[in-house]
Amino acid sequence: MRRAIEDLRTFYGEPTGALVRRLLARRLDDAWGEAPGCDVLGIGYATPWLDAFVGARRVIAAMPSGQGVELWPAAGRNRTLLVDDRRLPFAAGSFDRVLLVHALEEAEDPTQLLTEAVRALAPAGRIILAAAARGGLWARAEATPFGHGRPFTRSQLERLVREVGLEPTAWSQTLYVPPWPPLLGLADGFEQVGRRIAPGAAGVILLEATRQAYARIRPSGSARRVRAEAGGLAPQPAHRASRRSGVDANGEPL
Repeated sequence: MRRAIEDLRTFYGEPTGALVRRLLARRLDDAWGEAPGCDVLGIGYATPWLDAFVGARRVIAAMPSGQGVELWPAAGRNRTLLVDDRRLPFAAGSFDRVLLVHALEEAEDPTQLLTEAVRALAPAGRIILAAAARGGLWARAEATPFGHGRPFTRSQLERLVREVGLEPTAWSQTLYVPPWPPLLGLADGFEQVGRRIAPGAAGVILLEATRQAYARIRPSGSARRVRAEAGGLAPQPAHRASRRSGVDANGEPL
């Protein structure tokens, strides 16, 4: 059962939620910036981060029916809607960027939800999955939205996106500070140290993926597979088996 919209709104209105919002926004800015000229879709509870896409042509927030919906933005025309996350009410290829936050962990069928998100994604579009990290302390903190539903590992997210026809292109982590109020003021220090000495302690994993594009078969009968254009959270390709430490957008080790 999904967390109610009232609980999510309350959490992100408190100091702990404000910290989560700031740290996650930093990673999203590294990946997409202001999303200039893009149509952006947020699925789950993504509104705390959608305001940052000031260069976007259109921004929509789709909130699952089991969660509830809120009006957003605070001023101007409402851009949120309540949806069945197994059947999104958007035409195929409608969005250049799709962001999922607090979406996969409590979905009844994460694969079906992601399949629908991919259907709404433009052929050259990019998608980011932000999910609670299985090995992090935040996945055990029931007072936060990250302590509910199923957390994920990086390999699980990679497998999930491949099942729906995407290819992982970049990844990052954040929220290294333990979810204890006395330590939250040290969050920036934990971010710097955690990336270097305790990468498994991160509270949130972000995985970016794109469609795999295939060249048309030429008269000679040969074909060549090429990767769709993608930026990323970290300039490191995802691998199926071995994992090598990457660097973030600032050139620092993750």
